[in-house]
Amino acid sequence: MKPGLRLQILLLLGGLLALAFIPLFLAVATYTSVTLRDIRVQSARSLGRAVAGHVAEARARRPPGELRSLLDAEIGTEGVEAIALYDTSGEPQVRLGDPVIVDALGRRFEAHKEDLFELTGTHGRAIAVALPDARGLVIAVVRADDTSTRAAPLVRLVGLYTGVGALALLVAAYFALTRLIVRPLDHLSRAAERVAGGSRRFEIPISGARELGELGQSLKTMTDKLVSEELALRRKVDEVEAATARLAEAQDRLVRSERLASVGRLAAGLAHEIGNPIAALIGMQDLLIEGGLDEAEQRDFLRRMQRETERIHRILKDLLQFARPGARLDDESGSPGDLESAIYDTVALVSPQQSLEDVALAVDVAPELAQVTLSREHLVQVILNLVLNAADAVGKGGSITVRARAGESCVRLEVEDDGPGVATEVKDRLFEPFVTTKEVGKGTGLGLAVCRGLVEASGGSITWDESFAGGARFVVDLPIA
Repeated sequence: MKPGLRLQILLLLGGLLALAFIPLFLAVATYTSVTLRDIRVQSARSLGRAVAGHVAEARARRPPGELRSLLDAEIGTEGVEAIALYDTSGEPQVRLGDPVIVDALGRRFEAHKEDLFELTGTHGRAIAVALPDARGLVIAVVRADDTSTRAAPLVRLVGLYTGVGALALLVAAYFALTRLIVRPLDHLSRAAERVAGGSRRFEIPISGARELGELGQSLKTMTDKLVSEELALRRKVDEVEAATARLAEAQDRLVRSERLASVGRLAAGLAHEIGNPIAALIGMQDLLIEGGLDEAEQRDFLRRMQRETERIHRILKDLLQFARPGARLDDESGSPGDLESAIYDTVALVSPQQSLEDVALAVDVAPELAQVTLSREHLVQVILNLVLNAADAVGKGGSITVRARAGESCVRLEVEDDGPGVATEVKDRLFEPFVTTKEVGKGTGLGLAVCRGLVEASGGSITWDESFAGGARFVVDLPIA
């Protein structure tokens, strides 16, 4: 787990304090030891000089017997460890005190030279002061206490003060960090969590450093801006939803209007196509009822009435075929159809037609085409409608091409001509019922609508190729059975 900001700062501060106080403590301890040692050396030197001077003065006034008792009295006073007297030649005369030091003083010294040197006795380190006088040399040895033992309490006191000061500083830093940084940051974090949970207010902590207050103010400003933008976005969403609802209503009205318009065009076309033969039937019936016609005229009227009746029947049949493209009419089978045979059967049907006598009809069929989902009878009906429409468009001297080839997962049928093409006014309604440019009585406008119904009922598609510029081309894609 990663440590928090407060712990990291305290660890850093503790490291800095250690780097600052440990060298200081070592310097103080070293300086104390050196200072105490120098003071002790100076004290021992002064004491040795005083003792040596006193002994030298007594040596000049007293006999040797009294002098020894004086020397014995001086041993042990103020840390005097040993006293030695030498004659003018440097030979030792009297030596009293610590045996270890006495043995060290058994050597010969220069009687006319003042000297200071260190010795090690039974009680440790000692300082010897050699002071010449008129009768020779006096050496006083004074104990020099171990400075470490004297410096230890002071060093411990300095260490204790340093440790307590560092600890107090860390505790103060802990509380300062808690009050000035950590607690305000916790308040900011909880406030941000409340905003993330759905609150719309960001509370700024009162206490804390100036920078944290500025940070809190910035976060509050950002929160207020986000809340205002969210409200604005909600309003926009509501407006978009309302606009979408209005568009949906408008679309429904438009669909209903278009449906009504289609029904109106269908009704108008149906009334027009059926009205003419019905009017003819009524007129001929009136003539027959009035009488006065010979048998040949009556038979002629009856044949005309039969043709008009068949015309009405054909219109109604095409209309039913358009309305129910998937229904089987005249017991037609729904088995898969062979497009190649359907094309040649259609050509055989239309070749004797008078409208195709002066029209060049070409057939281009790829070999071994797969069977399609549209039945043979419906294939013939679709091809027949397309070819007859093309023949009416090209007129005498025109040409029509029926082409069939394999496509991607389908078989494609194309019927193209070199006529004037599709009229501009019917391009958008080409496959709607009763849409035609032919003269009245020459076409019902149901051919292409019936073709689309049959093709789409089998899962295929029929389109007019707008990119074809040499006339008109209709493309039929039929799924493979």
